[in-house]
Amino acid sequence: MHKHLYRAFLTYFFLSISLLAIAERKQTIEAAALSGQWKGPLKVPGGSLDLVVTVVPLTNGTFYAALDVPQQKISRMPVEVQLQGDEVTFRIEQAGSRFTGKLAAGGKQLTGTWQQPGLTTPIVLQHAVASAPMAKRLTRLTPPYREDEIVFPNTVAKLRLSGTLTVPAGPGPFPAVALLSDTGPQDRDAALQEYRMFGMLADFLTRRGIAVLRFDDRGVGKSGGTYASTTTADFVTDAQAAMAFLRSRNLIDPQHIGLIGHGEGANVALLAAAQPQPQAPAFVISLAGYGQPGRDVLVRQQVEIMRLIGADAAQVKAALDLHERMVDIIRQTPNDAQARGKVAGIIRLNNMDIDPVMARARAAQLTSPWSRYFLDFDPTLKLAEVQCPVLVLNGTADLQVGVQNLAILQKGLKNNRDLTVRKLTGVNHWFQPPSSEWPLVNGQQQPAFSPKALETMRSWIVARSAKSKATSAAKIRSTLFGSKDTQKLSQ
Repeated sequence: MHKHLYRAFLTYFFLSISLLAIAERKQTIEAAALSGQWKGPLKVPGGSLDLVVTVVPLTNGTFYAALDVPQQKISRMPVEVQLQGDEVTFRIEQAGSRFTGKLAAGGKQLTGTWQQPGLTTPIVLQHAVASAPMAKRLTRLTPPYREDEIVFPNTVAKLRLSGTLTVPAGPGPFPAVALLSDTGPQDRDAALQEYRMFGMLADFLTRRGIAVLRFDDRGVGKSGGTYASTTTADFVTDAQAAMAFLRSRNLIDPQHIGLIGHGEGANVALLAAAQPQPQAPAFVISLAGYGQPGRDVLVRQQVEIMRLIGADAAQVKAALDLHERMVDIIRQTPNDAQARGKVAGIIRLNNMDIDPVMARARAAQLTSPWSRYFLDFDPTLKLAEVQCPVLVLNGTADLQVGVQNLAILQKGLKNNRDLTVRKLTGVNHWFQPPSSEWPLVNGQQQPAFSPKALETMRSWIVARSAKSKATSAAKIRSTLFGSKDTQKLSQ
């Protein structure tokens, strides 16, 4: 096996289960100096690839970082950030790649070298503080709805979460949704370069009569808490806290508060829906939700990345065998200290060049609360307890959550009396249509949320809200006039 490929296979497992890219602050370079997006062309045989590295300082003094390569449909590939003196290193182990450089031009450039299997080339990354897309900036000039910066408590976790509540114009009360993000620490807009997935979704729904609450993940932006120590189950309490906040607002209809979750957030929403009332949502929309167990999701994602970097069948098998060894050790060793020692030993045995400190750090990631929970997480176990209406949407172009998850979720929810399942052709994991369908803004194509997905969600929510109101009215009439009138109304 090629040395670089083997190293990429070995390290993929660690990075795929922990999207946190952590680095200690150094006095020589403040966190703010790296915050934002670093963009530049990577020269490759036959042309160039536009690279975007996004670095987000977290409230606990660490970083979350990710790589995007739009031409290769790569998004949010985990990046490790290392600061040594005035030298900055980005390690992208999934691709067996590394950037090493220094800040230049008054902190506006990172000048250095990019290395990956078979390629070493100079590169300059330009700094840009992430800005809102043109469409969003224009709508902010005269928003046709109320928009409030809010803070709400999670009394279970003893922390406060910060977000934005958008409420339609008019007297109300309005149906409402809280948005739940995918894996990895994300801001309230679920920002990905110029694409604000949750910002666009909130704007669309609020303009059409549905209030929306979106909030920063734990440890991101203005929200408290620490993301790294949080499990999928812990995020359920954040969802419940968001719904409790919405119920307290005068303009929100407390009987029509639902959850829209993306990726892991979809599974969080379904777990919340499996809880007894009054904590459960009135409805759930799952966007790219997982049906497969966590460990199977990781295997599939690993195989996709290995194919991307040109691995053959033998190399894939070797990497998956190593993956299974790691999983077995973690699941059979409940003591974190012992598990970390065993895993670190295997890491060094299979990659003698790795730094011992890095091996221990990766072993710690593997045994983190989130990682342990996700490895054993089977999203189908609680689906039979979900009684509220559910809309399940997945895209055929999703490389992270295969469309086969639709059938698994549908089977798990087979006893649900109001289930809608839709497969969206050409839509990717971020619910974008093919780039050829993106709108032109100032002569350039801008990423967009799938119009079909947006309208499907809007019409589905409105229909459920109307149905629920009709049912409530029937119950009131039954109380006042007797069961015969109710039977007539229901016919």
